[in-house]
Amino acid sequence: QVQLVESGGGLVQAGGSLRLSCAASGSIFSINAMGWYRQAPGKQRELVARIFSGGSTNYADSVKGRFTISRDNAKNTVYLQMNSLKPEDTAVYYCNVNGVALQLVPFGSWGQGTQVTVSS
Repeated sequence: QVQLVESGGGLVQAGGSLRLSCAASGSIFSINAMGWYRQAPGKQRELVARIFSGGSTNYADSVKGRFTISRDNAKNTVYLQMNSLKPEDTAVYYCNVNGVALQLVPFGSWGQGTQVTVSS
């Protein structure tokens, strides 16, 4: 069983910055990808950014150049630095981690979500 604990959401004015963190713990053998998704009211959940074990990343076009994803493999933690925030970034942000559990079976886990609200 793998647990994810998110932190760092909040209310910020347009143009401001926030940093999200997500720490994974539990029966982890290895982690492949760690990522952030978001869901705004009335919309589908969408990928924001993802980082793989080798360090490669991908981003949604809407956040390229403003958001940066990084990870600390020793701490099984992923971060999302969000700069130049816009009101349209307002959403619940969810951490997602997938990898292999100690039982050598694949796992995929979601965090509980953290609210990010950007005021205009």
